[in-house]
Amino acid sequence: MRFSVNRKRFKDLSEQQVLALAISSEEDDARIYRGYAEILRAEFPKSAAIFEGMAAEEDQHRQRLIDLHQERFGSTIPLIRREHVSGYYARRPVWLIENLGLDRIRAEATAMEQDAERFYLAAAARTSDAQTRKLLGDLAAAEAGHQTTAEDLTATHLDHDSAAEEDSRAHRQFVLTWVQPGLAGLMDGSVSTLAPIFAVAFATQDTWTTFLVGLAASVGAGISMGFTEAASDDGQLSGRGSPVKRGLAAGVMTTLGGLGHALPYLIPDFWTATIIAFAVVFIELWAIAWIQNKYMDTPFFRAAFQVVLGGALVFAAGVLIGSG
Repeated sequence: MRFSVNRKRFKDLSEQQVLALAISSEEDDARIYRGYAEILRAEFPKSAAIFEGMAAEEDQHRQRLIDLHQERFGSTIPLIRREHVSGYYARRPVWLIENLGLDRIRAEATAMEQDAERFYLAAAARTSDAQTRKLLGDLAAAEAGHQTTAEDLTATHLDHDSAAEEDSRAHRQFVLTWVQPGLAGLMDGSVSTLAPIFAVAFATQDTWTTFLVGLAASVGAGISMGFTEAASDDGQLSGRGSPVKRGLAAGVMTTLGGLGHALPYLIPDFWTATIIAFAVVFIELWAIAWIQNKYMDTPFFRAAFQVVLGGALVFAAGVLIGSG
């Protein structure tokens, strides 16, 4: 509550304060764009050049705003930033976006300009002062101009072939860092836990005991798979990306793969729980086949045959052992 009270409403700002806010916002956006450029420079140099150009445009607009402030109000610019103003659009931290890939960074940059333009237009519509309205309208036009500049810079630095190449590289990195270890984890968790879970289920016909065994097997396999993936390759030479990300993907998906057919045994009735667990296993195996087809370019029916056959053999082994 104290934070809200300490923030000033936009409509209560003076023209000088609005101008100071615009100056600080342009400065922040330039830094964000340069941060994006630095993140992308090694793998996507042409996209990095686009963001460097956009940062230079922000610098030019900031300088024009400073010149206008000096002309109207003098050289002392009030210290006011977006976090000081209630309802002012926020910017996501660079570190929150950088791990989400090239497309996400591009989309965030577009949203930044659109947010600023909409805000200035809405602010201009709410004021009756002619000078303030003109100022806010000019700021909105400047933000719209930034979007045009981004399109021009894209055309200059990123032709169709270059864009396709960078998109392909980003997709490949996503597959190597997230999809591949996640898929390996899902396969391991779904298939390797079938035998112990259904062996215990048919040996004891005790749903609670079966659930506890399934929970232990799933969590244990997830921890083991996560650490194994993270320790197996630091990603420096293979280009597979951060070992922490890969380990997290593998560990989480392994645990989920096992829990899928362990959770039905929270149902007290043995046969009801078992039939639901059968259905979940079927869904898990077909999900694995779909992921292989979509991201690994494996023909769907071949992937389905391999996964379903392997899962069926492990499942049958668990049932036979438990029934014996």
